[in-house]
Amino acid sequence: MPRISADTVAQHRANRLRALLDAGREIVAEGGADALTLAALARRVGLSRPSLYEYFRSREELVAAIVTDALPEWADKLEDAVNQAGTVPQKIEAYLRAELEIISDGSHGAVVALSAHTLPDSSREQIRAEHERLLAPLVGVFKTAGVQRAQLRAMLVHAMVEASSRMITPGRSEENEAVIATLLDQVVHGLDQPIG
Repeated sequence: MPRISADTVAQHRANRLRALLDAGREIVAEGGADALTLAALARRVGLSRPSLYEYFRSREELVAAIVTDALPEWADKLEDAVNQAGTVPQKIEAYLRAELEIISDGSHGAVVALSAHTLPDSSREQIRAEHERLLAPLVGVFKTAGVQRAQLRAMLVHAMVEASSRMITPGRSEENEAVIATLLDQVVHGLDQPIG
């Protein structure tokens, strides 16, 4: 019987699962989605393949677990950021900054790369529901402010945030702040003058 490294067997399993999910994200961040295999994960954490099968029966199950693990934490972070802000523009800024922080984290890219792979329908549905949770705080702010088509606008803002994240460079705070300020201005005010 393997050694238990926690007070209870349940805690030991939870700790091991956490380590497996974190190691899986690291593998993807380092080598891309195709680098994530059960064999690579077993080597990374020092487990035998049979021991790993106690947690994941297939690569698809592992991929689904990694993707669905990250989304609730991100949703909570976005919701907290919005709830701690005051005015509508402050709430939007808080959401944008929190989402940029999430996207700039290396694990976000790993999750996005993995979610593009073939997954069981049940996993895809869970991912879809969690993704809705990511947008929910911004949708709520828009609805409160009387913005029409709040869900669609939140999706468009999300796309702008993803595009902006590619312009953020670590260590260039002045340039990064200019990107964030321009994004915020675009989301809150749009174009100041009509086109034409």
